[in-house]
Amino acid sequence: MSKTIRIGTRDSQLALWQAHTVQDQLEALGYNTEIISVKSTGDLLLDKPLYELGITGIFTKTLDIAMINGTVDIAVHSMKDVPTRLPKGIVQSAVLPRANTQDILVYKDLDFLKSNGTIATGSLRRQAQWLHKYPSHKVVDIRGNVNTRLQKLHDNPWNGAIFAKAGLERIEVLPPNHIDLDWMVPAPAQGAMVVVSTENDAFSTEAVRKLNDSTTDICTHVEREFLQILEGGCTAPIGALAKIEQDNLHFEGVLLSLDGKQKLMVKKSIPANEYIHFGKLCAQEILDNGGKELMVEIKKELA
Repeated sequence: MSKTIRIGTRDSQLALWQAHTVQDQLEALGYNTEIISVKSTGDLLLDKPLYELGITGIFTKTLDIAMINGTVDIAVHSMKDVPTRLPKGIVQSAVLPRANTQDILVYKDLDFLKSNGTIATGSLRRQAQWLHKYPSHKVVDIRGNVNTRLQKLHDNPWNGAIFAKAGLERIEVLPPNHIDLDWMVPAPAQGAMVVVSTENDAFSTEAVRKLNDSTTDICTHVEREFLQILEGGCTAPIGALAKIEQDNLHFEGVLLSLDGKQKLMVKKSIPANEYIHFGKLCAQEILDNGGKELMVEIKKELA
């Protein structure tokens, strides 16, 4: 194990926490590692909503290039940021055990829920689901890493902002003034970390594969296949969650219009060992029940 595995990561507090988690696990297995951090395009361009930037893999592209160039050997990502189609030569090597999948609302007070209010989120999925439940509310865009967004909420006259619970828990900044949004379907692979490597680097790929959690791997595979078939990329309001309980896989998927007025849902359960192509089957059901037309409308509006 003489080779040092160079771990590529974004330089935010959460991304570095994730990279150090992978580093600790690899070193516990006897591997030598080094962390190399970079700034992604998504971290640098904070003045536009994500969907306006129109770049697939905006948080992962810089690390993809670093891997292809040989600057780093592996990269650690929040799996929900990773495009469903990986660049040529890059392979998924491990999905780590999943953390909390839920979205939460960090709020200043909750009185606004009964009247009009303003909520901040940079996610069209969260925006659409919030407006579906609270059609009289206003949603504003918010960008930046977890700490930046918490500060922006503090500095602006908004009533609250929506976050992934896992991220705030991981870096221990979860404020007491939050509520779980258990009615909101999370992003595909939310709460999961993925490690990618290059297909021609057998040493690093084999090392990382030892970290793979099969249950999380199966669930995120189904969710991301659902996303891929719907052609959502990281822009359309698409949510998906798969869970395995007592050898059964339970799936819930959703596609909404940008304003939240239209909502198409699918809920299905199958034996967990039949998960191959299950995400595709669920996505096809959505497409056959109005999803195809809705996706055309969404793409037209985003263009």
